[in-house]
Amino acid sequence: MIQFRIQPDSEIPASNQLFNQIRFAIASGQYSPAYKLPSTRALAMQTGLHRNTISKVYRQLEEEGFVESLAGSGIYVRAQGHEGGSRSQSPILKQHPEAYKVVQQALDELLSQGCSLNQARELFLAEVDWRLRCSARVLVVTPSQDIGAGELMVDELEESLQIPVQLVAMEKLIGVLDQTTSATLVTSRYFIGEVEAIAAPKAVRVIPLDIHDYAKELTVVKSLPKSSCIGIVSLSSGILRATEVILHGLRGDELLVMTAQPKDAYKLHAIVKRSEIIFCTDQISHSTAQATVQTVLEDLIRPPKLIRCENYIGTQSINLLKRELGLI
Repeated sequence: MIQFRIQPDSEIPASNQLFNQIRFAIASGQYSPAYKLPSTRALAMQTGLHRNTISKVYRQLEEEGFVESLAGSGIYVRAQGHEGGSRSQSPILKQHPEAYKVVQQALDELLSQGCSLNQARELFLAEVDWRLRCSARVLVVTPSQDIGAGELMVDELEESLQIPVQLVAMEKLIGVLDQTTSATLVTSRYFIGEVEAIAAPKAVRVIPLDIHDYAKELTVVKSLPKSSCIGIVSLSSGILRATEVILHGLRGDELLVMTAQPKDAYKLHAIVKRSEIIFCTDQISHSTAQATVQTVLEDLIRPPKLIRCENYIGTQSINLLKRELGLI
């Protein structure tokens, strides 16, 4: 701890002596940014000054921008330079103070690596410009064998993002990328490795999407009595395969699981006649299942309960994608 000494017989007021000593400690780096200054009680014991005098010195230091007071915590040394100047009055800096600190830290790191300010500026602008160009064209990519998953993502993304979204089969992606200078590829984490391998040589970026956790639906499944029959209807054949595995792991052979895509009328009729509950992962599947129930209603002792699942893409993932695309 720095020892401050006050000369009681000096012509310089005691408060000025303490003020200048603390200011020197800050200016010389002995008190670094974010350092917590001693309490007024501790400093009073060290210097022999009244606590009110020390409080006055601390207020003066704060008014002149050397320290800042955090209610209930103490007095801390302010970082000098970055917070100063007229730019600190910019509304965007006040709205996003933590983000501003990230920018400062990144810039400091670039400078420490030998970049000039102009070079750092070009690096930031090049990255922002590239992302904006990529965001101008959004491509949803899935394998042809599970193009239904892509259709789900396209429908939900266009509704949430309010921008055009194009569906591309993974097998055709190379040809599409050969004809564009920039794009953003969006896919489920199920397919991210394959998509990244194709995108790596191209000037595009890949953003993975997390799917909905289906917590509510799984709770329903856990509560079903043994020997119940569950129907799953989805545009995505991949979802159907994954669901069978997940439900088997959850309930083993206790439940009978039947699956179908909306286009498979034969399987869909069988599901409607046999199942107590039918989960539909998308609006098309739900509408088709409803229509099928109506066609065989006279043959049913008890119609199945239809449950429309939550969206395929998780809400948090949608919000993160909006930020990545510069939509919010």
